[in-house]
Amino acid sequence: MDRFAHYAWPFFDPRHAALAKEADSFARDNFSHAHGADADAICRRLVQDLGCAGYLHHCVSETPDVRSIALLREIFAYHAGLADFAFVMQGLGSGTIGLAGSPDLKKKYLRKTAEGEAIAAFALSEPEAGSDVQALQTVARRDGSGWLLDGTKTWISNGGIADFYVVFARAEEGISAFVVDASEVDASERIEIVAPHPMATVKLKGSRGELLGEPGQGFKLAMRNLDVFRTTVAAAALGFARKGLDESLERAKSRRMFGQKLADFQMTQAKLADMATGIDAGALLAYRAAWVRDVRKEKNTKEAAMAKMFATETAQKVIDDAVQICGGLGVMRGHPVEALYREVRALRIYEGATEVQKLIIARELLK
Repeated sequence: MDRFAHYAWPFFDPRHAALAKEADSFARDNFSHAHGADADAICRRLVQDLGCAGYLHHCVSETPDVRSIALLREIFAYHAGLADFAFVMQGLGSGTIGLAGSPDLKKKYLRKTAEGEAIAAFALSEPEAGSDVQALQTVARRDGSGWLLDGTKTWISNGGIADFYVVFARAEEGISAFVVDASEVDASERIEIVAPHPMATVKLKGSRGELLGEPGQGFKLAMRNLDVFRTTVAAAALGFARKGLDESLERAKSRRMFGQKLADFQMTQAKLADMATGIDAGALLAYRAAWVRDVRKEKNTKEAAMAKMFATETAQKVIDDAVQICGGLGVMRGHPVEALYREVRALRIYEGATEVQKLIIARELLK
């Protein structure tokens, strides 16, 4: 099965197909270390490797090409979930600086982030404010020409290893965005999740921050940043799903039972057909959304929500089917399908849960 056939679709330019094959070769040669137990150390090394190879420049950019970010996420997720995570968090964590940072802030943070010399984090969620961003309780107050922040952020990816955090807090003018250096926060309370990633609760107490954009514009900045990367969550889901399908095909063609191969059973064939069709449908939605933004230069809120909703839900089903096809191996610790089962689950939650995507789609339809 050709994993690169869809890059010939009209959503792409020839450079995208070349980038995908180049990245796939890089991933095969360099991600063997990305499956260990020490997620912090692995992610630090991945950020450095991706920076040295030039891939981080695709997601750390003032003018991002969403198709490039998406296809890189698909390729990296296929090979190693932590590689996808390390790659995209550099973009999500620095994207608000690219959108609204002063020239000095861009100079201070973007180059180092793009070259893998600094690790970025995006600090929006709080204990009582996840999907409901307007419920933020972290506060920012003026202190001379600067700002001081107080509050608690949680579920913060790269928490504990980041060099800086883009933090959203409530000022007098409304929700505002700030850059806060890691030395200003307490990220010692780490969070363990089913697929190990660097994650922490981040506490701010009189933490000094630098304002991004104008006071009161933080919510709009957060949504603009998420609009860029939401489409790429769908692409990462596709990478996981394609790996699950490939593992299923290999198992189905090699496993003998009742005098024939597992692949000879019509029920297996039907399951494989559903898996492949769902993946292609998700890819069409994902890369359409990226194309609308990159080529049509149009707002793609509805298209991105559709892509994320469908691709992540489909990937979950595909990988569940992969576990079923692999049988006992599918739940054996260390098997690729077992790892995929843990990796894919969070995608239906972060950057807007499936239920939120449905509300977004309906809201756009009813305008």
